[in-house]
Amino acid sequence: MATFSASTATSSSGTTDKQTFALVSLTSLFFMWGFITCLNDILIPHLKSVFSLNYTQAMLIQFCFFGAYFIVSLPAGKLVKNVGYKKGIVTGLVIASIGCALFYPAAAMQQYEVFLAALFVLASGITLLQVAANPYVTALGSSETAASRLNMTQAFNSLGTTIAPYFGALLILSAVATDVGNMTESHKLAEAQAVQMPYLMLAIALLVLAAIFSAIKLPTIDAIESTDAEPVSGSAWDHSHLVLGAVAIFVYVGAEVSIGSFLINFLGEENIAGLAESDAAKYIGWYWGGAMVGRFIGSVVMQKVPAGKVLGFNALAAVALLTIAILADGALAMWAILLVGLCNSIMFPTIFSLGVSGLGAHTSQGSGILCLAIVGGALIPLLQGVLADTLGVQLAFVLPVICYVYIAYYGVKGSIPKP
Repeated sequence: MATFSASTATSSSGTTDKQTFALVSLTSLFFMWGFITCLNDILIPHLKSVFSLNYTQAMLIQFCFFGAYFIVSLPAGKLVKNVGYKKGIVTGLVIASIGCALFYPAAAMQQYEVFLAALFVLASGITLLQVAANPYVTALGSSETAASRLNMTQAFNSLGTTIAPYFGALLILSAVATDVGNMTESHKLAEAQAVQMPYLMLAIALLVLAAIFSAIKLPTIDAIESTDAEPVSGSAWDHSHLVLGAVAIFVYVGAEVSIGSFLINFLGEENIAGLAESDAAKYIGWYWGGAMVGRFIGSVVMQKVPAGKVLGFNALAAVALLTIAILADGALAMWAILLVGLCNSIMFPTIFSLGVSGLGAHTSQGSGILCLAIVGGALIPLLQGVLADTLGVQLAFVLPVICYVYIAYYGVKGSIPKP
């Protein structure tokens, strides 16, 4: 169990109050980065239309966004270790705000490359938030309930991803032209500028959060951020359950992002639902909403059932649903793929908590490694884009199936720490 320093708590009840306040404060961060990340699912079809991109080119949006995790995660882990979790959170919020603000000139310039650069800056800030906030939540209480606690906060992350599609469909996709081939240059500029106001609003909201977090007091957790402890030998890389967990994070984020990225196009297929983009976008909320509901349920279930077993069960269920989505047509295929969101629900927080379990002083390094593996969200969607261009959107979902098979293995066996 993590313990608090005497300077931050004078009694068990005081400690509990501070833990609760910190957990509530951090929940707002999980909501915000979920909201922002899910907006990529709206940006992909929007910018694909505006710039006449193929699927592979459109997936560069996810490549640049999640590629930031690969580049920034380890430096972010070192920064958090040096300045502390609170300052790391504030820095991440400011960087993310700058990234959102850059969407304004990107739209004015009407350059796809500038959009990608803005996404990279935005994702760099989100990466820093992930590195700081996830291990902090796992340490705010008993290690036995860490997975349950992280699932609860991640449920609010899913609340953000559930709301974002409706927000994006209303303010961004509602302006998408129906005849892209005949769009004039002025019309294309107007389409590109549809993202300016939504992202400017997000930039302001992130700055407000940065100001709030710089002002509030968060408890110091000795187990993960002590500055006067003796040097510790070894490395987080020495723990096999962390390394295997990093692979699990890689394939999970890749699978989750790939499915979300192709949902609008999948639901637009004539043999599935034949929906227009603005209508299909609203169904993304069902996918992410399932993840939100599942995380609330999972936070309760994992109080009684071992986290690894729950993870394995959900992964196998996802395999079954994706197989149906690949082989079936119509409403059956549509709802099968949307229900994968319910299976995804507990995966990221459970893998993360299992991966950092028992790392002690190496927790910040381990967190950086796990966040580094989020680069799967950059590479796997890009590969699925190649498959979609060659095999078709529906058959391309065989790639996430492979990902979930590995996650099932990690839950049942790979997550068990070796002595």
